[in-house]
Amino acid sequence: MNSTWDHTYDVVVAGSGAAGLAAALTARLRGLTALVVEKTDAYGGSTALSGGAIWVPGNFHLDAAGLGDTPEKARAYLDATVGDRVPDARKDAYVRYGPRMVREFHDRTDVRFVYTPGYSDYYPERLGGYPQGRSVEPEVFDFKKLAPERRATMRRAGLPTYGLTITSRDFHELNMVGRTWAGRRTAVKVGARAAKALVTGRRPLSLGEALIARMRHSLDRLGGELWLSAPLTGLVEEDGRVTGVRIRKDGRDLTVRATGGVVLASGGFSHDQALREKYLPAPTSGAWSAAADGQTGDALEPALALGAALDLMDRVWGAPTVVPPGDKPFFLVADRGIPGMVIVDSTGERYANEAAPYHEFVDAMYAHQARGGATAVPSWLILDATAKSRYLFMGLFPGQPFPAPWRESGFVKQAATVEELAVLIGAAPERLRATVDRFNGFARAGRDEDFHRGDSVYDRYYGDPTLPNPNLAPLEKGPFHAIPVHPGDIGTKGGLVTDATARVLREDGTAIPGLYASGNVSSAVMGETYPGPGATIGPAMTFSWLAVNDIAEQHA
Repeated sequence: MNSTWDHTYDVVVAGSGAAGLAAALTARLRGLTALVVEKTDAYGGSTALSGGAIWVPGNFHLDAAGLGDTPEKARAYLDATVGDRVPDARKDAYVRYGPRMVREFHDRTDVRFVYTPGYSDYYPERLGGYPQGRSVEPEVFDFKKLAPERRATMRRAGLPTYGLTITSRDFHELNMVGRTWAGRRTAVKVGARAAKALVTGRRPLSLGEALIARMRHSLDRLGGELWLSAPLTGLVEEDGRVTGVRIRKDGRDLTVRATGGVVLASGGFSHDQALREKYLPAPTSGAWSAAADGQTGDALEPALALGAALDLMDRVWGAPTVVPPGDKPFFLVADRGIPGMVIVDSTGERYANEAAPYHEFVDAMYAHQARGGATAVPSWLILDATAKSRYLFMGLFPGQPFPAPWRESGFVKQAATVEELAVLIGAAPERLRATVDRFNGFARAGRDEDFHRGDSVYDRYYGDPTLPNPNLAPLEKGPFHAIPVHPGDIGTKGGLVTDATARVLREDGTAIPGLYASGNVSSAVMGETYPGPGATIGPAMTFSWLAVNDIAEQHA
């Protein structure tokens, strides 16, 4: 037995995103001591960079909104989207226990969510899908409730919000600030929130930052510990059971005992180029990923050494991405739903519904690339002057010029005519002209006969409600712009195989005692698909909650 432990806790968690903090919070709620070790010098992981929403069918917020969700509907929808790619027991556990996690955190911590009406499930037309949506987002949180040290060490998203605090519901309306009264009213509301913050000294946070700040505040109140710059270097196994971890902290190698269990919640491998090239479709690059830095799959190798199984390693949470010069990747969500825009391959041909759910569009990029004959990586997003003047795009307000470095570097290409733009992107002018003409005909008729853009409720969420088809308008007015689009991600979704209580499994299906995993270090319960907004963070929190409940039962 190891008699040289440097520290001892009941539960040790690797990773400080929503998965890791949920595990630590649950441990404290069960009366267990908890330590979170974070590799980098900032806590929050990819969650802090995200929208912060969770997709948990049947939670009490949805009940209060009168949604009428049931476990049967939720399970039918998971069967219609995830299918049999994931064992039934894991899907059942998510549907049954996700709402209990949301309820307990609401009642016993400062973690709070609010329903986002109208943010549709990604496949609302499938059995069990909800056009109204099942997503809930974090309530706005006053950052000043955290101690200065906690504020200084939280990972920040750095979104282009110009100092404004904007929720996902706000953004939906602001996206049409130049087109609807709802957009203009929301602009006034967001401005008033900023003015109130100035007067009162509050520092309101929204989205993923609000979720992480709420979880960190709760962990402080409950007495959990979090160490930064403390990367996991190994697992300690004794008599066939994981009993602790090895970490590197302050230049020293330490061993930390976990009397109950170890929860791996350290994220995926988005920023390990070698692993990307080993497992993911080509071409691939960490430069296209919006995942937090430090996510290099460090926890995989120690678990593999104990016989852990892997699954879904060829999949990512796909995100069509643009990478402005000298800036971080920008994830195109609403930008692909606006009218007056198309995305084409290297020959100037459309190949998919531009407004499709983001993971599906990335899949379409790779599928088109694999068919050969045209390059889809990168593709080209093309929009005309009317679209640029009407809608938010890449964080720019309607009509706001593209930054000079974007234009001068050639990142944004601009031309007076479609034919001239074709030359700049390397396509045949007559081919791109034919593509635009065909699309314009669909736009005038109000129906995309090729790829059905605007047919789904999800497509229309980010469209222009003043148009007959919210996602369609002709590209007619120059100058025309083209921006390269890459198949990015917000995280990898392959990793350690786990069971319904998040225990890490071996190749033969048996559990490794004392070892659990949740979040993107584990293979996703959502399989190869992405059922709704927040289907990453919701399972991460739920399976961390389940993992620590199992630890607590065993510990007792």
